[in-house]
Amino acid sequence: MREQALELVQAYTTNPNLVKHMLAVEAAMRLYAQKFDRDEALWGAVGLVHDFDYERWPNEERHPTQGHPSSGAAILSEKGWPQQAVNAVLAHGDYTGVPRDTLLAKALAACDELTGLVVATALVRPSKKLSEVDLKAVKKKWKDKGFARGVSRDEMEACAEDLGVPLDEHIQNVLRAMQGISDDLGL
Repeated sequence: MREQALELVQAYTTNPNLVKHMLAVEAAMRLYAQKFDRDEALWGAVGLVHDFDYERWPNEERHPTQGHPSSGAAILSEKGWPQQAVNAVLAHGDYTGVPRDTLLAKALAACDELTGLVVATALVRPSKKLSEVDLKAVKKKWKDKGFARGVSRDEMEACAEDLGVPLDEHIQNVLRAMQGISDDLGL
């Protein structure tokens, strides 16, 4: 399944930072699949493809059925991806109206934005390395509302709660998953 996901990413995405974001979400999703005793291949693949359509159909208007993630979900459906995967991709965009009614969808929403905050935290370190980032560093940047303004702390808190994982534990989980692929992320 990962091979199919990578093919989609390579076919639709040229921005290396977007690819790295999807790799980070994939790693976090794999960690949560293990934690919740779920299908790691499926969860990782969903994390990897969740934004593959973003570059081509960015949907800045946040239209519920056009552009990202609806365009990507339609492609996934056409390619025979499981409906739970398609629904999770749709549900990670809160504006689609698709409920996050599965653990898979909840995990994807919880991991998506947090990976961006973790990357931003690493990038302001002198070394720009994830190995120098810890929970304390992320929490410090979390409190700085001027840092990574586009990342909604309220949404991340709500998603972690919906996933049933305390926020600090969730941050630590995502950070640990990303540190495990730090070379792939260039961090």
